[in-house]
Amino acid sequence: MQKKKFNLSGPIAFVIAVLILLIFVPFNLIANYYDKVIDMTPSGRYTLTPQAARILDETAGEKIEVFFLDDPIVFQKYPYALPLYHTLSELEKRDNITLTYFDPNENVTLAKELDPDGVLGMVDDDTFIRVNGTVKRIPYARMFVKDEQELPEYAGEEAIVSAIKLCTEQNLPKVYFLSGYSTKTIDTVYSGYAEAIASDNYVVESLDLTSVDAVPSDAAIIYLAGPEKDISSVDRQKLSDYIDNGGAISMILPPCETKGRFTNIEFLLAKFEIAMDYNEISESNKSYQYRDKNQDQSPEYFKVTYPMPNGEQSEDLTTELNKTIAAGSSMDSSMVGISHCRSFSALASSSEMIEKNSIIENLPTNQDSGVYTVISTPKGGDDESAKAAEKLNDSPVVLGWYSYNKQNGSKLIVVGSDDIIQNDAVSPNTVATRTLVLFTNTWLFNSDVSMGIGNKSNSYDTMHFDDAKHATSALRIFIVIPIVLAVLGLAVWLKRRYA
Repeated sequence: MQKKKFNLSGPIAFVIAVLILLIFVPFNLIANYYDKVIDMTPSGRYTLTPQAARILDETAGEKIEVFFLDDPIVFQKYPYALPLYHTLSELEKRDNITLTYFDPNENVTLAKELDPDGVLGMVDDDTFIRVNGTVKRIPYARMFVKDEQELPEYAGEEAIVSAIKLCTEQNLPKVYFLSGYSTKTIDTVYSGYAEAIASDNYVVESLDLTSVDAVPSDAAIIYLAGPEKDISSVDRQKLSDYIDNGGAISMILPPCETKGRFTNIEFLLAKFEIAMDYNEISESNKSYQYRDKNQDQSPEYFKVTYPMPNGEQSEDLTTELNKTIAAGSSMDSSMVGISHCRSFSALASSSEMIEKNSIIENLPTNQDSGVYTVISTPKGGDDESAKAAEKLNDSPVVLGWYSYNKQNGSKLIVVGSDDIIQNDAVSPNTVATRTLVLFTNTWLFNSDVSMGIGNKSNSYDTMHFDDAKHATSALRIFIVIPIVLAVLGLAVWLKRRYA
């Protein structure tokens, strides 16, 4: 009689499974008890970098308050935001840092305490840092960004540590609006725009240059907005010295009905190879006209474009705005306009040290025609400037420029309309241009300090094929071979199942 063979594979498998449970269940319980997380991501998305830890160690003597404007349960709903949760959790472990989650709509008292003047804005999922009364807001949009391939990256660790560094040093950058040359000020018609700048973590103040010997050393950006007369020669020299030392200046120069030229303002623009036209631009093409504040169609309100950078430019001020407009979520093409605007021209002289490019232009009648329908009406200036203005009729014109001196680091933004920054003059059709001018402040002076941490990206495994034939061969290998192995395994099992 043939002896029956015993198949021990089942009992052995059972014993191995029990042993694995005996090993890993206690291990998991111990790890959970001590709240230990092993970060297996290549970029360390769930671990503070050594740079971040070093900066936090340096600020260990400061009482730091961190506020997240939502309930932590939000991270369970949106797992892709877990890196931010882990960063906040690591901060909370430090003795000198307190973390508070709250809803600004429910805890109005705390919201008011963080933003008493209402200039920072309270938006769900934003993060606030407060140290010794200095408060910095970090919009949620800055926590997660996209790289050049549109792949998501986590930038929150850099943003939070940068904010802590700024607040502990109590060194928020200052934006000064020059006073004395216009009746419009940041306390009156420009107050809303000034608050919008402040919400991006700047301190905004007026500056009377006649009261100081030089532009203050803490000036991050100088604004010359809506001048109704030329600046003085003394102030011109102060601003010239500021520019020569790498200063950043934003000139908002609307059409102005005055006699004579703004010689000193022209001098400053010339340092950036830009010339001011003494005109007011309007649009005769009714299909490009917008409605004014009274909802009447007006040639002074018209559609514009924001030119994309070419391959020779190192600076890019328009791509993100154009993407936002194309997406149509918070802004669309019906908002891409400007009103009551003068134009500017490039000077004939050109230096390799100066990089300049238009950021706002008028549109041709169609993309390929090269036909323009603007009207350039002389305004201010003299007889010579009036003749030059008339020559711009039915021409391409530039309504806003950036210019960057690569040698000394100075920067200029110049735009020919101040409607976009006035409380009552900005219209829905000019929102995109207002947004562009507001965005340029970050280019002029970035309020975020680079901590050398960088963004943390997801890891994606990819395969590259030379052609379709190569890809098909690879697919056959990855599909056919496993199927063959599975069939062979099944055949062996069927043959040996009663062995």
